[in-house]
Amino acid sequence: MSKQKLLERVTSPNHMYSYCRVVGCPNSASAGTTEGLNHLYCRKHEDHYERHGSYTKRSYTASEINPYRKIALGWLKANTDNITVKLAIKGVEALYRNAGIRIEAFRLRGLSPQERAKVAWARLREAKVDPIAPLAVMLAVELVTLDDPQPERKQHFKWVQAAKLIHRMSSGSHKRWERVGYDGKVKVEELHKYPRSRGRVLVHIGQQLDKVAELAVASFIHDNKQ
Repeated sequence: MSKQKLLERVTSPNHMYSYCRVVGCPNSASAGTTEGLNHLYCRKHEDHYERHGSYTKRSYTASEINPYRKIALGWLKANTDNITVKLAIKGVEALYRNAGIRIEAFRLRGLSPQERAKVAWARLREAKVDPIAPLAVMLAVELVTLDDPQPERKQHFKWVQAAKLIHRMSSGSHKRWERVGYDGKVKVEELHKYPRSRGRVLVHIGQQLDKVAELAVASFIHDNKQ
């Protein structure tokens, strides 16, 4: 679709889509407004989906998921001879190896979601993060979902949840420098920039981690159901 046609669709709301499909939401689906093209959900719930991977369910908090990360990390360390764990570790190492050069967070503008996903793995590699740590994230997301009384079981949600944690692990870019002020005193200035944790980049990171961790996840869930 050309940019002109896309602009015409966005600026010409279709009033057939007059309500959001989330129960109790009073807003129109974005296709029924000038705010988007979604035929089912409003702009507010589209934004929620971009941030959390679900139109309605929020992300797990650190206090909710950290106990599961400890369980997952303990299981991985106790099962380093398990072939599924060995393969998963090699898979994460391959993600590190193929991620390319590390790019500072304030230089990500213009990069595609796929390229930004690679940057996240490059940051983990350069920070020398043990490959077991990202694997523990994926295992923890699976386990917390099983224990959740009102879970969102779609794989998309799990991908985003895992990727958000990966983003936190890889941190951002930090610069610190000194300059002499007009008063002759040396002043310290700092710049802290963190990548945006939302959108397609999260899906790419989650998919990549899920692919390499799939067999280890199945083995982990099997052992924790005993």
